[in-house]
This record gives sequence, C-alpha cells and structure tokens, in this order.
Amino acid sequence: MAVFSRLVRPFTRQAWWPRPGNGFDIEALLDAADAQAAPVHRHIWLIRLLDWVRRGEPVSGMQCVVRLLDASAHPARRERVVALLAATWRDTDVAALLADFGFSPRAAFLNELGERLRGRMLPHSPDTTDLAVLFGMLFSDADDADWLAALDAATLDGIGALWRESLAHDAAPFGDPQRAPLGWRDAFYDAMLYLATQVRAIGFSPAFRSRMGISVSHDFDADASPNEGDASARAAFRQLTHVIERMRDHALAIASAPSPEAAQAPTAALLQEAQYLRVLLDTCAEAAHGLHGHLDTQGISVNLVFQIDQLCERCRRIALLLDVVLAPQPGPALHRLVLTLVAVGRDRRSVRALFSQHTSQLARRVAERSAETGEHYITRSRDEYMNMLARASGGGAVLAGTTFMKFVVLSLGLSPFLAGFGAGVNYAVSFVLVQWLHFTVATKQPAMTAPAMAAKLADVHSDEAVEGFVDEVAHLLRSQMAGIVGNLMVVAPLVLGVQVLAWWVNGRPLINAHEAHHVLETLTLLGPTLWYAAFTGVLLFASSILAGWAENAFVLHRLDSALRFNPHIQAWLGEARAARWSAWWRENVSGLAANISLGLMLGIVPVVAHFVGLPLDVRHVTLSTGQVAAAIGTLGWPVLHEPQLWWCVAALPLTGVLNVGVSFTLALRVAVRSRGVRVTDRARLWRAVLRRLLRQPGSFLLPPRSAG
Repeated sequence: MAVFSRLVRPFTRQAWWPRPGNGFDIEALLDAADAQAAPVHRHIWLIRLLDWVRRGEPVSGMQCVVRLLDASAHPARRERVVALLAATWRDTDVAALLADFGFSPRAAFLNELGERLRGRMLPHSPDTTDLAVLFGMLFSDADDADWLAALDAATLDGIGALWRESLAHDAAPFGDPQRAPLGWRDAFYDAMLYLATQVRAIGFSPAFRSRMGISVSHDFDADASPNEGDASARAAFRQLTHVIERMRDHALAIASAPSPEAAQAPTAALLQEAQYLRVLLDTCAEAAHGLHGHLDTQGISVNLVFQIDQLCERCRRIALLLDVVLAPQPGPALHRLVLTLVAVGRDRRSVRALFSQHTSQLARRVAERSAETGEHYITRSRDEYMNMLARASGGGAVLAGTTFMKFVVLSLGLSPFLAGFGAGVNYAVSFVLVQWLHFTVATKQPAMTAPAMAAKLADVHSDEAVEGFVDEVAHLLRSQMAGIVGNLMVVAPLVLGVQVLAWWVNGRPLINAHEAHHVLETLTLLGPTLWYAAFTGVLLFASSILAGWAENAFVLHRLDSALRFNPHIQAWLGEARAARWSAWWRENVSGLAANISLGLMLGIVPVVAHFVGLPLDVRHVTLSTGQVAAAIGTLGWPVLHEPQLWWCVAALPLTGVLNVGVSFTLALRVAVRSRGVRVTDRARLWRAVLRRLLRQPGSFLLPPRSAG
C-alpha cells in the first residue's frame, strides 16, 4: 500500500499547477490576492499559499505570512487578503465542512472503502463550492496536524484577527438577518442540526434498534423541558434535534435582545440546553459503545461496527462545534476544531486505517472463537500429551488413505481444474472425517492454538503473567511436537505397509514407477518445496479465518434459530430432533468451515495459481510423508541408495516447520493485534521465552513428569 501511495501521489495531489520553489516570492503571491477573481482562482491561491508555508519549516512559514500581513506595515495587502477570505467564506458551504468532512455519505464499509480508493487515485477539482472538498485540498499533507498544533499563541492570534476581519468585511451574509441571523455561528448551528439528524437516523436504524431494544412507537413530547427529559437511549436519540433547535431559538433571542438585561434569561436557557445536549450526546455514544457487548453474543457485522464508529465520531463533532458557539472567545475552540478536522482528513485518506479500525472487532471475534477451539489442542500434563499422540496417530491413519486417494484422482486423467477439485474434495472429506472421529492433524493446530495463547495476554504487566505466557508457549510447542510425531509415525509405516501388502497380494504396488519418480522429483529439497510449504502455512491460517468468519455469520444471522424453528425441518425431523440439529450445527460450523475450506484450497488454489502464471503449490508435511513412503513402497530397496530420496526426506522436517511456523505466526499476529498488545510488551514476552528456552530446552519438547 505504501508503494501504491507513492505511485499515485503525483496524480492525486495538486500537481497540475506549479508548486512554489525555494525562490518563490511570497510577497508577490500575497499581493496577487484578488477577491473579485473567479472562485476557482481564489481556491488555487489558497492552496499555493499553504504549499509555500510547507516549503520549509511550516511554523516559521506561517509566522512569516502573518508578519507580511501586518496591518500597520502592509494595510493594502492585508485588505486584499481579508477580502479574498471573506469571499471564500461567503461563496462556499461552510456547514458541509463542519458536518460532512471526514464522514462517509453512506453508512456502509464497502462504500467508504470505494470513496477512499477513489480519493487516492483520482484528483479533486478546486472548482467547488463545498468547503469540505476545498479543506481536504488545503490540508493534504500528512504532517499538517503536527505543525498546526505547534503554532505559537502570537501566530494564532494573528490568524484569528484575519478571520474576524474577514467576517466583518461584508454586510452579507454575516449581517443579513435573512441569510445568517446569527452571523458566523449560523453555519455552526446548521452543522450541529445536520449531524444530529444523522446520529438519530443511525440510532433508529434496524440494526441498532434490534440490539438496543429501541422502539419508535412511543409518544414523544418535543417540548419537554430538559429536567423532564428521559435520559435513556430512546429519548436521547429522539431529542437531539429538538434540543439543538431550541438552542438556536435562544441564540436568536440573545442576538435580538435590546439590552444585556433582556439577554440574561435566554442566555441561561441556552446554557441549560447546552448542558442537556452534552448529556444526550454522552448517552447516545454510550448506547452505541454498548452494542459491542451484544456483538460478542450476536455476531459482528463490519457495517455495524462502521456505523457505531461513525455515530460516536459525529457525537464528538457536535460537542466540538458546541464548544465553539458557546465560547466568548472562540479562538482556542476553533483551533481544536481545525486540528481535529485536519487529523480526520489525514485518517480518511488511509485505506489501511479503515481496515485496522473497523475490522479489529471482527478479528477479535474470530480470534476468540479460534481460542475456544484451540484450547482442545493444548496439552498441559503427561496424560493429555499421550492422548494427543493417540489422536494424532488416528489422524495419520486417515491421511494415509487420503494419500492413496490422491493418486487415484490423478490417475483418472481429468482436466487440471477437475483434478484439483477432486483432490480438494479428497482432502476436505478426510479432514472432516478426522474431526468427526475426534482425531487431529498437526498442521491444523497452530492457527487454532495461537489465538488461545494470545487470550492469555489480557494482563502482561506482572512477572507472573509473563511466566504464565511462557508456560503456554511450552505447552503449545509440546502439543505441536506430539501432533506431528503422532501423524508421521503412523502415516509412513501404514502407507508403506499397504504397498507391501499390495506387492504380496497383487504382485505390484498401488502406484506405478512413473508416479513414484514424479513424487521424488517434486518433493525434493533442491526444488521450490520450502516456498510451497510456507504458502501452505498461509492456506492453513486462511482456513482458520474462514472458520471464524463462518461461525460469526452463523450467529449474526441467527441460523441456529432458523434451523430449529423452520416448519419444514420440524415436519421432517420433529421438534426435538430439529433442536438437536440446530445445536449440532452451532457447535460444529466452525470446524466444518475450517476443514472444508482448507481441503478445497489445497486442491484448487495451485490449479488457479498455475493458470494465472503464479509459482504456487502446496506441500503438507503429513501428506508429503505419505507420498514419499508410497514412492519407497513402489521403487523398493534400491531407492534407498538414491540421493534424490534423501533430499526428499530432508525436506520433510523443514516442510513441517514452515507449515506450522507460518500459520502460527500469522494467527498469533492477528490475535495479538486484535487485543491491542503493545510492541514493548511483545518484546518483553519473547525475551522471557528465549530465557526459558536456554535454561530448560526440554520443557518445550517433553511433558512434565507430574500430572499437573
């Protein structure tokens, strides 16, 4: 993404007009300010001015601009710049900046993704009346928020004086009661009303109502006083717009009051309504944040998480605007607002930030579901270790049959896609059979056990918690070793035994010599085996993500309830069996999705990759071991003297390491990031693991002697 950004940046920024160089005359630019010019030329002037400010040290550049616009030294120049700023404020939609900038026009994740991609790839035009668009072009640099925050008080006062003079420059619209009876504050009240309307719409959307229990059927008294208002979420969403409208009425009364004494009553009422509005905003935001608890039990929708974030951000924006309109000296509040808008604009240009922000909840849900499953794959005692060996041995026996079925599929002479699909179905059926028989496949463990280990990272600040994490690492590696040893110590002898039996019964092996030599040619360490083994680890990790996604979708759409109460299913199975059927699916949907998706990916992805010219294939340690054993059974004793065989044997442990290591690393990365573990804490954890490895290496390989 960073490389892509560098490639498209020349087309997305203001690269189609001359950028000021070191010798650019800033005084000439300031003298060229023309309020009578077309709006597009005024906007380009502003963009070029800020480009000059960024040319060197931005803070010094802005200080220079303020000095060059000093009223006593350069009154004519200042008058031209003030007139241009006044014309820009007058001819653009200010409320669009305050209410819309940084927010998606549609409350959907994919729509926002499309908007950000278009914003990165396509340039914006300065010929616009939307101040939000112009603002994004003015502050298009990633460091703008930093230098704006570093401006000193004197420079900020100078900028504020320019702004005040521009507001007072024309009678219209600021002094025209027909257009803006509240002056510059009129746009702020409009923006708060627009934002409140959007917050209310999201709060009363079907997804929110179903989770918060909000009913729109109750009557509401729009004229209820703040003291009588209902502080519940239902009333908060209902009253937002009404409170802002009452605030505007009080502000109008203050503006039209004939004397300060006459303005006291509406001022007190305005402050009371403002305090009530803050309470309503907090209530709405808390109601939205409370949905995260429902998401853990009812499933997570990325669109819903996106809407929650949008609602909370709009509530914060209303609070910022409220600070500005209430402040007797609005300068500091305006500075905070501008900094917020610049930071929001920077974040909205980032596609990576969108994914990291709005998919973190889904990643955590997937990780937590995998953690629940992964607990079954971690052994902590000698009895559990031996049980893992037994289950892995059963998995190896099933995969021995899978090995021969793969040769059968390949011998049918099907087209590449059908052959890959047949191999994928073979793998999927085998993995599902392993699940139903309660056996295990070693390479499927890491993607499930990594989230289980990350679940122990809730508190890593104490030494006891760190040592507990190291214990989990030791348990995990022992479990992986038991799984791999159990798989391999059964699959190789069993495949070889079947080959020997075939020689004894039929006088020939189950696979021919050509297929056996092909196995040795493709699985050798001298080829791309290790690259393919690492890619297989990626597929193993992807299957765990698909499993978590399928389980989340199953819960989100309440498919267990749909299966249980479906009249056709109840008529076919009966009410009791339908209930057991739905419960079985709820319990096994994750495992089925993982096994079926992994099997199909192992078979189909290499075929698709070869079709598009990508050098990708799969190397699964257990299946590769079975294939090597089958080749030995076909070629007989002489093959033991061929170096090619031993290159294949040498590749097997490395294949296992890459299968396990890549899938485990990716799964652990997702789980750790979803839990917000800091980089410093991660380094501390790995140092503790290294110390244990140096002091007690055997604890990572063999189970403890005691039963505990």
